[in-house]
Amino acid sequence: MKKVRTQTVLSIVLIPILILSMLAMTPAKTNAATDLGLTVDAAILIDADTGKILYEQNAETALGIASMTKMMTEYLLLDAIEEGSISWDQQYNVSEYTYKVSQNRLLSNVPLRADGTYTIRELYEAMAIYSANAATIAIAETIAGTEKEFLKLMDKKAEELGLENYKFVNATGLNNADLQGMHPEGTGEKDENVMPARSVAKLAYNLLKDHPDMLETAKIPKKVFREGTSDAISMSNWNFMLPGLVYEYEGVDGLKTGTTDFAGHTFTGTAKRGDTRLIAVVMKAVDSNGVGSYKARFDATAKLFDYGFGQFSKVELLPGNYVFKEQKTIPVTKGKEDSVKIGVKEPVSVMVKTSEKDSYVPTLTLDKKEIEAGIEKDQVVGQAVLAPTEGVDFGYIDGNPIVADVVTTESVERAGKISLMFQGIGSFFGNLWNGVFGFASNLIK
Repeated sequence: MKKVRTQTVLSIVLIPILILSMLAMTPAKTNAATDLGLTVDAAILIDADTGKILYEQNAETALGIASMTKMMTEYLLLDAIEEGSISWDQQYNVSEYTYKVSQNRLLSNVPLRADGTYTIRELYEAMAIYSANAATIAIAETIAGTEKEFLKLMDKKAEELGLENYKFVNATGLNNADLQGMHPEGTGEKDENVMPARSVAKLAYNLLKDHPDMLETAKIPKKVFREGTSDAISMSNWNFMLPGLVYEYEGVDGLKTGTTDFAGHTFTGTAKRGDTRLIAVVMKAVDSNGVGSYKARFDATAKLFDYGFGQFSKVELLPGNYVFKEQKTIPVTKGKEDSVKIGVKEPVSVMVKTSEKDSYVPTLTLDKKEIEAGIEKDQVVGQAVLAPTEGVDFGYIDGNPIVADVVTTESVERAGKISLMFQGIGSFFGNLWNGVFGFASNLIK
């Protein structure tokens, strides 16, 4: 009997231990990052049209961005070109700073002559295609006078775009230690630029929105700098996913690579198939052995693109003239009619997982509970917000959900003076009756 009791006690003690052991051996639920098998410190994938985030992994941690920085320099240059403060044919006179940096061929550079002059277009192509660092500094000097002043413009633009948790210490993305002691005043001698993957994607998203033509340069696989002169140098694009290059991927036409010891192998890529354009960011990509490489960053990007193009589709979630069954009208005051019909004016299409498209439900939000007459057709009275009832939804890169304007689908004229008078009388006696009835009800209670 004693033996049985002992076994019973042991069983009671061992049961929770066995349960805990089983739980420990059961793998935790995998997130999207594990499912994709990405070996990166951070990643994000977005729809370039709406900014909808399709996937993200550690996307809010600030990491080194290396030459992806140059997207900001490109942005500021293209803004200046558009504003007319800088022209493509404008000449740049080489400074001591840009000359010395350009002579370091261990960095990506086109050598500049100490007494040379170069057009802004030449420098821009060297930056966008070959990630030429001295050419990038030259552009910064042209726009702001000095790289130090250019940093102020970078910060201002970042704030304007709503980027978060970033730090700029130079215009190129190099480690300041590579700038031969000439790094911008006020920055550390070994500092580097940092930014979270989400902010990098937001930068790329807005850059493509505001300056889509920049892809005409970004997609050039090879070009000769100063062709036909004694300074000619072949420039190969570091984006090896472009057509004809070693990691070619269908639809890729940009955007910007980056590599330093601190940042590792990073890449912001964009690809278009049909009407769909995606933007992917991978940061500090490594191979299965934990070693960073060009192949690792392009393999990770390819997985993101495969996931986006394969699992998502652009679906019309709200047709034009959609009417909410629970609220087809809203009340109207002082009108010939006491209500007006409402509906969604324009159709709304969103990139969603094909398997989850039926889970997106529109929610109606009205600006006011009732509106005063003198109403025109197509007057905005609220918004329809789309959100899923199941699955993972990462939101949008700019923080704003997809909304559609809800409008009046007919007009309602203002009632005449006599009608308004009778409406007023009716309202008075209606309110009076409600007051009396309410008072009587309280007495009965």
